[in-house]
Amino acid sequence: MQENLHGKIALVAGATRGCGRAIAVELGRAGATVYVTGRSTRAQRSEMDRPETIEDTADLVTAAGGEGIAVRVDHLVPDEVRALVARVDAAHGRLDILVNDVWGGDGYAEWGKPLWEQSLDGGLRMLELGLHTHIITSHAALPLLVRNPGGLVVEVTDGTDEFNRKYRDSFFYDLTKTSVSRIALAQSAELKPYGGTAVVVTPGFLRSEAMLDHFGVTERNWRDGAAKEPHFILSETPAYLGRGVAALAADPDRARWTGSSLSSTALARAYGLTDVDGSVPDIWSYFAEHGTAENGPIDPAGYR
Repeated sequence: MQENLHGKIALVAGATRGCGRAIAVELGRAGATVYVTGRSTRAQRSEMDRPETIEDTADLVTAAGGEGIAVRVDHLVPDEVRALVARVDAAHGRLDILVNDVWGGDGYAEWGKPLWEQSLDGGLRMLELGLHTHIITSHAALPLLVRNPGGLVVEVTDGTDEFNRKYRDSFFYDLTKTSVSRIALAQSAELKPYGGTAVVVTPGFLRSEAMLDHFGVTERNWRDGAAKEPHFILSETPAYLGRGVAALAADPDRARWTGSSLSSTALARAYGLTDVDGSVPDIWSYFAEHGTAENGPIDPAGYR
């Protein structure tokens, strides 16, 4: 990608791993200064108890050609988020790109149970992690972002708006992921008078660090995971969405997307991108045409 985000200041909230890390790296590759935040540091892990850290992400951003700045922030604590934004303001006087990717709620999801049989504490914690964090961060950061016209807000969720019309088989998970789309829609309306753009984006079946561990594979032999989960053959790396978001951020005509729900595949096709292996994974089209049931091995032809 041509370096075309030089001088741009980005904040990726929830950049420790997965899509957040990849988006931060690709923004850096395009030349941006990227503040990467989260709770997992080299000194202390978050409740997810994963080895990835914000310092590692910042190093990857810098190695890619940008400037990565790691800041430990709990995005459920408004004072910490306000302090972060004040630091960005003091150093640069502007914020051009805000990515809300804070999540961490997978461990609280309960599948195939009605609401009344699910843990209320766990469900409410999921709402805190997946929704309150986004709201708190935007509340603090948008006054800085709208100071200059052309700002971009990217909300990250799971599932396109079309796919999420169907119930996601877990009350709190469904509510969280569909509500992120509504947050993006609301922000698109409120940013419009300031020349800003807001979208919601989703990866497909993500080969995140945690998912690779779950299937007992690495990026080198990831296809072996399809023996356990046939749909895994249509999976994608986090870089796929990262490349799309970086291209969107560099697009001078990005306002045409405001309020939209965009998959990694939609972004790839719009900007002529591929995943790291040169493929164009498209699991959402597969689901639309074949459903989500597992019926043995899946032929990826036409879908990657």
